[in-house]
Amino acid sequence: MSGGYENRSNKDATITNTVGKGEFDPHPGTGHPMDTAEAFLVGDSMTGGYGKGPDILHDCTLSVNPGEIAVIVGPNGAGKSTAMKAVFGMLDLRQGSVRLDGEDITNLSPQDRVVRGMGFVPQNNNIFTSLTVEENLEMGAFIRRDDFRETLAQIYDLFPILKDKRRQAAGELSGGQRQQVAVGRALMTQPKVLMLDEPTAGVSPIVMDELFDRIIEVSRTGIPILMVEQNARQALEIADRGYVLVQGANAYTGTGKQLLADPDVRKSFLGG
Repeated sequence: MSGGYENRSNKDATITNTVGKGEFDPHPGTGHPMDTAEAFLVGDSMTGGYGKGPDILHDCTLSVNPGEIAVIVGPNGAGKSTAMKAVFGMLDLRQGSVRLDGEDITNLSPQDRVVRGMGFVPQNNNIFTSLTVEENLEMGAFIRRDDFRETLAQIYDLFPILKDKRRQAAGELSGGQRQQVAVGRALMTQPKVLMLDEPTAGVSPIVMDELFDRIIEVSRTGIPILMVEQNARQALEIADRGYVLVQGANAYTGTGKQLLADPDVRKSFLGG
């Protein structure tokens, strides 16, 4: 990849409301409780499932701080996307809490969480295919009452291909370009945190590398990024912290480098 994750710093905070900071002390290679009291975004000890169904998450904890990329990896059916949706308020927690910038938002609806500063990009159906690229981005500013033209210009700087295709119907774009539209639309809300569910699903390795480079660029603005990803090895390479989930519970936690170097993680989840 042309990006790389060393020496990332908060260089440009113009597309984010980021405030607050905290230190995090991971316990690599364990599923033990973590010190998340100061984390900017934390889903803490989450247990729950959909409706009246069985629990999918079991005492699951995730967190991320400004300028970081945190990735959630694990086998199919491990509860990765469910954990992301729990943080966004799309399922009821029977135990645990979600906090954003020091505020307990456990009982807020997804819509209210967007107002509080959450940007969420689902894996599927994440753009309006019949609208142009620019109309999609403008839809992302629906909660704003100020002039968002500066933010739009910043999105075009971040994703130059979108500026070139701004008058084109979003449904005519490639898979990777659609994902850029979806991320750009979420950034139009000026989020405090950005959550991405399988952003590279179904794209080629070349496009995956490009998307990861753009994700790194977003993190450089200071926005914390929490990401579910099937391409575990590549995701951990750009991760400041990683969570390996198994059956809805934390199996391994640490920095991306720690997890890539962990022989148990490599053998069980990274193909040796």
